Amino acid sequence: MTEQQNETLLEFPCDFPIKAMGESSADFDAIVVSIVRKHADDINEGAVASKQSSGGKFTSVTVTIQATSKAQLDAIYQELSSHEMVKYVL
Repeated sequence: MTEQQNETLLEFPCDFPIKAMGESSADFDAIVVSIVRKHADDINEGAVASKQSSGGKFTSVTVTIQATSKAQLDAIYQELSSHEMVKYVL
């Protein structure tokens, strides 16, 4: 088993959904997509889905990307997690 296989069970490239949750706002979707796009510029049409919580206070945005490496995913998670509007990243 190579060192890279020890780090992750994923085989690259692969489709990988990234979900970010935060308080609902007019530009939350656009912020999440712009952060993901910095690291994965080939986001396909239909690859972004958003859903508001039942009370409407929170929004979750899922962006499915063609992931190319663990380092790419780590960078996306790090940048999303550090944004003030993002509360959780799954």
